[in-house]
Amino acid sequence: MNILQRVKGLVNKSFLTYAMVIVSFVIVQLLANNGGISSTLRGQLVPICAYVVMAVSLNLTVGVLGELSLGHAGFMSVGAFSGVVACISLGDTIASEPLRLAVGLIIGAICAGIAGFLIGIPVLRLRGDYLAIVTLAFGEIIKNLINCLTIGLDGGGLHFGFLSSASALNLEPDGRVIINGPMGISNIPRLSTFTAGFVLILVTLFVVMNLVNSRSGRAIMALRDNRIAAESVGIPVTKYKLMAFVTSATLAGAAGALYAMNFSTIVATKFSFNTSILILVYVVLGGLGNIAGSIVAATLLTVLPEMLRQFNDYRMLIYAIVLILVMLATNNETLKGLPTRIRAWVTRSPAPQAEVGIDG
Repeated sequence: MNILQRVKGLVNKSFLTYAMVIVSFVIVQLLANNGGISSTLRGQLVPICAYVVMAVSLNLTVGVLGELSLGHAGFMSVGAFSGVVACISLGDTIASEPLRLAVGLIIGAICAGIAGFLIGIPVLRLRGDYLAIVTLAFGEIIKNLINCLTIGLDGGGLHFGFLSSASALNLEPDGRVIINGPMGISNIPRLSTFTAGFVLILVTLFVVMNLVNSRSGRAIMALRDNRIAAESVGIPVTKYKLMAFVTSATLAGAAGALYAMNFSTIVATKFSFNTSILILVYVVLGGLGNIAGSIVAATLLTVLPEMLRQFNDYRMLIYAIVLILVMLATNNETLKGLPTRIRAWVTRSPAPQAEVGIDG
């Protein structure tokens, strides 16, 4: 009976998360169609979707697997640049913009997943602070490698160069330089839409929540709770750690491609260490292992700086104070148990009245 109740609770929790995302999408669409959203906020809709996907995917590594990764922005940059290169290269082959965007997202996800696999093999042998430092280093390495990369496109296909100028690619007269080293990519086709971001969030939730609630997810959480005990019952540590890490990197790559194709220009410095820390803040603030919390935190913290822009000089100070207060509140035992007590009070049945008997 306890197992059935647990399964029912997981299904209800997943349903509420999906419902929250769908209702939010419908409300925002209605407001946007009726002019209820400012142009600034409308321009943030796609980045919000990208950051939500990033937060949920990182929560899989930090919250579910229990390993601290500081190189998530590196996987985002791999997906961003590979997805944009794919979309530009297929511009004459695929006329449909939504289809080209979908192909770009898939290619960005695949490239980031491959990078996550190659990095995860040596990195996941480490734990704790050592893992955090090494993933941070790999994120910076990826950023600097992209800064040294030059890619051009002409009738002969793609031309690659490393530590060379764009002129060294020997492009045909009608050729185009796509990635120009530190200058990044310019004239990007802006294919990303809020609807595409919404679909990507649903796909991310489906992948992550089904993985967490599966047998593999329980094995991953067992490694998080007690690695020695998990190994003693035959759970392969490397397999499940790599599964979570690669899945997280793959979703981050798709988010990067979505994010990049919302702007006309993108550079590698955008995906720096600060971006990884920002995404980690979303995860910690929303709660480790709490998928719905990551969605809410990523949305609010992306919008909050723009909402505080009217305060100008004090904007980031207020932002920092809000972060501190929220973290203090989320770590308060009384406040943490408040939702549980409210739910118990609502569902509590009234005490049965004593029957009155008459002795004969």
